[in-house]
Amino acid sequence: QVQLVESGGGLVQPGGSLRLSCTASGFTLDSYAIGWFRQAPGKEREGVSCSSSSRSSPLYDDSVKGRFTMSRDSANNTVYLQMDSLKPEDTAVYYCATPGRPSCSGYVHEYNYWGQGTQVTVAS
Repeated sequence: QVQLVESGGGLVQPGGSLRLSCTASGFTLDSYAIGWFRQAPGKEREGVSCSSSSRSSPLYDDSVKGRFTMSRDSANNTVYLQMDSLKPEDTAVYYCATPGRPSCSGYVHEYNYWGQGTQVTVAS
């Protein structure tokens, strides 16, 4: 059974850091693209970053470039999202998801396996 489980969210002050984890079971993450998404209240879900199975450099949305870093841990079948210099506008529920293929997609609807999400709140 394919399952993705996120963890690591929480409350952090502006300028602070958090590291989110996404652990997969039921499949080998290395063989598939994996993306991070977020959804703020009243807004649509948006892509934050994506890593293809080819291990080419992850893609990032302009809003997080230079602040967020995505990485893979093959031994633990886990991907991470290191979030630095956090801003209040980064507040959202963060999800990891896979499109079930090796390459990233720019379309949210093409991601068919999702985790339950983890809340990130940036506030003073």
